[in-house]
Parts: sequence; C-alpha cells; structure tokens
Amino acid sequence: MKKNIIAFLILVLSTFSAHAQPAFIKKITPRFVRKMLFEKDSTRSASFFLLPVLSSAPETGLEVGASTLYSFYTDSSKRTRVSNIFAYATFTTEGQQRVSLSSSYWTPRNKYHYTAGISYINFPFNFYGIGDNTRKTDEQRISEKRFKVNFLGEKRLGEHIYIGYVLGAYDYKYRIENTGKSFEARLTPQDRNGGAGVYAGPSLTFDNRNNNTYTTKGMHITGYLNVMHGLFADNAYQGSLLNIEYAQFFALSKRLVLGFNIQDQSLLGSQTPFYLLPELGNDEMMRGYYNGRYRDKNMLAGQTELRYRISDRFGIAGFAGTGTVFKNSLNFDQFKPNYGGGLRYFFDTEKGLTMRIDYGVGQKPAGEKRQQGFYLSLGEAF
Repeated sequence: MKKNIIAFLILVLSTFSAHAQPAFIKKITPRFVRKMLFEKDSTRSASFFLLPVLSSAPETGLEVGASTLYSFYTDSSKRTRVSNIFAYATFTTEGQQRVSLSSSYWTPRNKYHYTAGISYINFPFNFYGIGDNTRKTDEQRISEKRFKVNFLGEKRLGEHIYIGYVLGAYDYKYRIENTGKSFEARLTPQDRNGGAGVYAGPSLTFDNRNNNTYTTKGMHITGYLNVMHGLFADNAYQGSLLNIEYAQFFALSKRLVLGFNIQDQSLLGSQTPFYLLPELGNDEMMRGYYNGRYRDKNMLAGQTELRYRISDRFGIAGFAGTGTVFKNSLNFDQFKPNYGGGLRYFFDTEKGLTMRIDYGVGQKPAGEKRQQGFYLSLGEAF
C-alpha cells in the first residue's frame, strides 16, 4: 500500500493561510514556501507550486520525487487564459522511474492554443486481461518501459471554436511471463513485446468557459482523431483512436458549482494491441478504479461533480459517475458505478489553481474487495 506523508504535512501547514500567519510559521518556512502556500497575489504574475512525493510498495521499494506546476499569463489581458508547465519525476530504490513534462500554452487573447508533452516510464503495473469482467485472480505484474511524445496546435475561429491538429509518437516495451493466466492465450507476439508507432490527425474544440483552471460556468467540447501507424517490423498495427469529451458547468450560487463530464473513446483497426486499448479509471474519470483494470476497444464514461468553495483557500467536492468498456456492442448492464469526495486547497487564488485530494469508490466484484482509490493531484479532474 502506498503512503504519501509529505502531502498531508503541506495540507496541515496550509490551514494557517485561512487566518493570519503565526510568527513561528514565518520563522520555520523559507520565503518561497510561504509565497507558494500562503500569500495571495492579484497581480497576474507567474506562480510556482511544488508537491513532494514519498511512497512505498513491495514491488517498487521506496519511491521519492516531486510534481511541480509553473503557471503564467502570456499578456496582461484579463481575457487571456492561464498557461502552465507541469513536470513530474519519481525514482524508486528498485531502479524504476517515472518522468514527464507537459505544457498548455495560450497565446495573447487566446488566439492560438498549444499543448505538448513528453514522458518516460520504467515501472511495473497490474494487468488483468481485456474486457469489462476481468478478475482479480488473473492479476499479473508486468514490467513496462514506455516513451511517448505528443503535440496539439489549435487556432481560434470566431469567438469560441478552435480547429487544429495532433501529432505524436510512442514506443512500448514489455516483459510478460508465461504463468498460465487465461488471458495469455489471447496475446499476440506484438502484445508481449510491445511496439512503436506514430499518429496524426485533426482536432476540433468549442470552449466558452469563464476560466480554464477552476470553471464556474460554460461549456467545453473537444474531439480529435489519431490516425496511427506502427513502426519497424515488430508493429504492423494500422488504425485510429477517436476521442470525444464534453464538460459543462453551472454556477448554482456564488460558491456552489455543478459540473458534468462525458468521455467516449473508440480504437479502430484489426489486431489492436492491448497497450493501445482505452482504459477505465484514473484520477480524472472513474475515480476508484485501478487504471487498466478494465480495457477494451471502446470506453464510455460520465460523471457529475458538485463543488463548494468554503473560502478563498479551501473547497470540498462530491462526485458520482458510471462507465464501461466494450468490444463491439454496448450493453447498459455493463455500466459500473463510482462515487466519492475530496478536499481542495487553492494555492493560487487568482488563477484558481488547486491541490486536489480525492477518495473514490467503485463496484464490489463477486468474491473481491470493493474497488477504491486515493488520489492526490494538481488541478481539477475536469
């Protein structure tokens, strides 16, 4: 079981920001920490937040690292949205690593929007097979080395519509042992070894949100098509991934916001490798499910979240949703529930940037413990 100690210490220290800072806080904390956690800034200047990571698990040993978020505006106009650079890096005593760098960049007055990311993972994960009814008894620990790079560029047409393109590349490597699990017979050599590929395609977005970090009203609809082609002799896959996502927010009062979010993903093509299949569960959608516990050629999920901002610095949220994965036809009996709640700490009150702590609960498969998950993240789920 993973533990995160430093994050709770940060949350405890940050409670002092709701009132005046005691003198001893000023003495024991460096200047940049006080600015990061406690001080308000209404000048639209850049901000920086550091979240340490400290955890442990039998398969990885001790894992240490940090995630950082640097946020800024590209001009002084109040219409221009917040841009950011996000970095995450952890290392374990067993020689594993997770490193990523991503950015969302809005040009002055939001005329252009660019996102880019690069990541490398050398980390084990649990694989259960393919489908919406995998079993805990089929769990197998798999070693993964994964490299990904992606880019999206969009130009605004009119007031709220953006049109653009996506580009990217990936390289996956696996080591899957023969243990007699039922799903092993379905894995092709390509599945067992992984493969590399590239993708490109169009994107289309409608976005009239009043804020892109902590939205209180407005709608965001985005869709893109990744046309993929395998590289080298070990990957002959040709297909495409269609992703469509909708989010809408309603201000029920000055501090109370209701949000809705729906996502649909479809992977097209024959002999699709398991590592490209859409997955159910992460820290943004279907919280409470292990990421990859259920995966198949199609994924459909939705959620609603009620957010209450107690003060400038603190908020709470409750959420509920449902979702499933399927191969060809959708059966509504397959939908799985999730629900939960969490706390929010606004480390930048002007930009609406949050540290999010959520606890999600899912279904209880027959003969297994109820699925659940604890999440510590920067930024809202949607």
